[in-house]
Amino acid sequence: MRPLTKSRYKLALDCPTKLYYTKKENEYPNTMNEDSFLQSLAEGGYQVGELAKCYFPNGHDIKEIGYDAPLKRTNDLLQQENVIIYEAAILYKNFFIRVDVLEKRGNKIKLIEVKAKSFSGSDNDFTNDKDFINSKWAAYLEDVAFQKYVMQKAFPDWEITAYLMLSDKSKKATVSGLNQKFQLVKDENDRTSVQIAGDVSLQALGKPILTAVNIDDIANRIINDTAYPDKPDMPYEDKLNFYAEKFSKDEKIISQVGLHCFDCEFQSDEPGKKSGFKECWSHFYNWTDEQYNKPKITDIWNFRGKQRLFEEGLIFIDELQKEHIGDISPNFDGSISTKERQWLQIERIKEKDDTFYFDADGMKDFMDKNIVYPLHFIDFETSMVAIPFYEGQRPYEQIAFQFSHHIMHENGKVEHIGEFIETEKGKFPNFDFLRALKKELEKDNGTIFRYAAHENTVLNQISVQLTQAKTEDVPDKEELITFIHSITHKDNRLGERDMVDMLEMVKKYFYDPLMGKSNSIKAVLPAVLNRSKYIQERYSKPIYGKNSQIKSLNYEDGWTWIKTDKSGNILSPYKLLPNIFEGVDNETVDTFFTNDKLADGGAALTAFAKMQFTQMSDTEHNSIIKGLLKYCELDTLAMVMIYEFWLDEIRK
Repeated sequence: MRPLTKSRYKLALDCPTKLYYTKKENEYPNTMNEDSFLQSLAEGGYQVGELAKCYFPNGHDIKEIGYDAPLKRTNDLLQQENVIIYEAAILYKNFFIRVDVLEKRGNKIKLIEVKAKSFSGSDNDFTNDKDFINSKWAAYLEDVAFQKYVMQKAFPDWEITAYLMLSDKSKKATVSGLNQKFQLVKDENDRTSVQIAGDVSLQALGKPILTAVNIDDIANRIINDTAYPDKPDMPYEDKLNFYAEKFSKDEKIISQVGLHCFDCEFQSDEPGKKSGFKECWSHFYNWTDEQYNKPKITDIWNFRGKQRLFEEGLIFIDELQKEHIGDISPNFDGSISTKERQWLQIERIKEKDDTFYFDADGMKDFMDKNIVYPLHFIDFETSMVAIPFYEGQRPYEQIAFQFSHHIMHENGKVEHIGEFIETEKGKFPNFDFLRALKKELEKDNGTIFRYAAHENTVLNQISVQLTQAKTEDVPDKEELITFIHSITHKDNRLGERDMVDMLEMVKKYFYDPLMGKSNSIKAVLPAVLNRSKYIQERYSKPIYGKNSQIKSLNYEDGWTWIKTDKSGNILSPYKLLPNIFEGVDNETVDTFFTNDKLADGGAALTAFAKMQFTQMSDTEHNSIIKGLLKYCELDTLAMVMIYEFWLDEIRK
């Protein structure tokens, strides 16, 4: 049996050709990490699904896997006049679905799909101002429409209404420890499931923080091909049957290639394995292996004209001229502009110039005008989960659980001077986190550095939380708010000690081809280490540790940061860290996330989630804490190393 499931249908919507490549890992490797346990820690899908079941008590859970057993049990239960079923199995022709929650009252059916995604509490989220589907919600709505179609065909005499159950950001948890009631575990077959901890009665759960939204009208419009402005290539039902037939027969659907293909998960250079990406492109382009490896327009940093160039037949970077980028004038302050930086990257590639760019005069001028010693380098680790940890908290409300703080004195002395980490289950950390940060930074008026906007955003979110807190609960709330305002900016407010963003300094004054198209600190740091003889010599010596020349709070004496691989290339220091998760390296965990800041903190937030809602031994708990402390300390040391590199280049 090879039916079209909802996950395979969603894959086909992304690209029909992927139906042929999926579930063939031995032939077509899939670069997407499939560790569902770690991924679910970060996304919260399993816990949200289990919480949704609690809102529909006394249901029957279909835990059987495969097709025959769950189908038989579901059909037996559906003979009842009234019944609630979790993970109901429905088959129609060559379509198969598992419904998260199915509520049957006579011939009236509620089909409820549960997602760990937040919404504002308004039905207007799902459509745009022209009443067509909002693209951000398309995948979720298509999922529910597919399920409704299959179930309506399987039971034509029943009245089926489709719902999407979501984390409602307009709701607050009315009990503490809600999240911790749903503990993630792995069974003997390495499958992820949720173990209930404590009382999950409706009374114990408090007021619901999930909302089931009736999206039946939208589902019907999808099925009737009226949900999108453009006319589809084929009617909805024909499309489903086409996908199902091709998948059943294991026949490839040839799809038109485009820029989206460069993010395809079916790319591989493994010996003896096939690359789905190359097979697709070879159908339309007779590229050589050398052309596959040539830099392409998708490699240009922050470039939004890729589609236009692709439509003009331009794919390779060495084909581009200045007019393809646009006005490459510098910024008003003389620093390098976005388009100028893009052309700099293109020019380096075209001319096979491997040298880095550094505007020493511009950087020195910026430092002279804006920098006050001692310098403070800070980095936060945060979490936003679907099910709140604490009473009064909304779904996906910001949790700041860790920071690291390095300091650099005017004489060049560097030390890891402070840190904070909350490890206790169920304890709201934000205000203690803020008090600890304030204590670290209020001793002088030195410049505070962050990398990217994350720290500014988090502090402003905590400011809102403080505003809403009762004074009797947080007696120092006004003092803490004043501190936040002094080191942040928002709208027209600018703190007198507003943090300086090192990412913006990178964008304006520094570019290295080794960074590729990323300005993430994990791209900048290895580039700096491979370029700078000064940094190499300084950090190849055993000067880092608890009682060493550069004081550390977490690394033993004599630690060295410069290590090389077999080819003599300097390893990223992040590869030297202990794995936070047994058997899974930190960089693999980080691949679960797409935007730069989340990618940089992926391992940390996933580890925090694991400490909060999984059962573990004291040994594993302490091991994760030690790993987190080292991980975050390296983030601020990385900032120090980059800054030291800039100072050395200015001295030259």
